[in-house]
Amino acid sequence: MGRRYIGIEMGEHARTHCITRLQKVIEGEQGGISQAVNWQGGGGFRFCTLGEAAFDEHGRINQAVRFATLAAYVWHFETGIPSPPAPLPEGEGGNNTPLLGIHNGTAYYLLFNGILGDRRPASGNVLTHAVLQMIHDIFPHAGCKVIYGETTRLGAARLAAENITFKQIPYDVKMRG
Repeated sequence: MGRRYIGIEMGEHARTHCITRLQKVIEGEQGGISQAVNWQGGGGFRFCTLGEAAFDEHGRINQAVRFATLAAYVWHFETGIPSPPAPLPEGEGGNNTPLLGIHNGTAYYLLFNGILGDRRPASGNVLTHAVLQMIHDIFPHAGCKVIYGETTRLGAARLAAENITFKQIPYDVKMRG
């Protein structure tokens, strides 16, 4: 029928009723308006479920959020692209690394939940001289860099010299209103 739409449902009936109905329509079942429009079947659909909410009711980052969820959110917030690029080759970033990707010449990094392999989950989120050196060594980028982290130990002059815009978690991670 040439229709394109997004349906949103809450509750188990989304699985028990909506999927069943959509499958019947694709198979050409003649219920609803199918007979009136001479529908013979075809098409398809995608069924998606939402993950953990990135923010709580007060706009703060939900404590249950893991790296991949926040990374996807930061990437979309910064670039307007729904998800980070496909994983980069070994040693060049990709999934589960602080380098989210490069867009329009800017590299985006996220220091969150010990992504750099720190043994303590609350650690590894601070931009220090050692962390910056690790970024240069493992995930280098000569252009502009946006780095999200808990805080930075680098001064404004060093950030400017390194072409880094530092954004503090959670304050610079905002819900879109």
